[in-house]
Amino acid sequence: MRKLFEIGGIVATTVLIVFGVAAIVMGVNGRSTVHDSLKLEQIVGTPDMNQAAIAAEAKKAGLPASIELPTADIAGKPINTGQRARDFATYMRIHALEATGGVPYAQLPRFATADGKGTNDPTKALTGKGGQPTDNPIRQVWITQTALATALNASFLAENVALFGIVVGIALLLTGLGFGVLVIGGSLRGRENASQLFGQRRPENAGTKAVPVA
Repeated sequence: MRKLFEIGGIVATTVLIVFGVAAIVMGVNGRSTVHDSLKLEQIVGTPDMNQAAIAAEAKKAGLPASIELPTADIAGKPINTGQRARDFATYMRIHALEATGGVPYAQLPRFATADGKGTNDPTKALTGKGGQPTDNPIRQVWITQTALATALNASFLAENVALFGIVVGIALLLTGLGFGVLVIGGSLRGRENASQLFGQRRPENAGTKAVPVA
């Protein structure tokens, strides 16, 4: 039974080490893929993508003070990591709010009007071919921003998942190594205890009998 436990311990150690190494390799590959994909897009932060410049732009556009502005400085920097991609997406949202006067997509009027304010009443909207009301063009700004920001945020999420995989892999690897040390150490200690308990039979004392002392 003891031998079975020793074999089971060795198998568990091997599995932990293999899974740990595999998780580390997959995490490194995933992180590298995110970086390579972002580099292919050749995105660079615009000159206003720093705390001072975006605050000045937001004030000029009349955005409410309640809108939280980004603080990361990525002006002129290549967007080649998940974190920078997320920062770029936050700046894009401020740009979209500047274009809409601080109004988010859900609150924008559906149709365009002559005064540029828009309306939800199709009878008051500008009409196009066939007499159909014209869609509010400002809403297209938000649609484009949302699509690009979603892709950038997905890069941020993918990078963090890859980092989590690396951390889990290291934990599994260390656990496997530690478990292996315990298994090997316990196995050796068990053999030493058995030798001390039962003794070792030697040729010179084999078959001898104790002689009583008078």
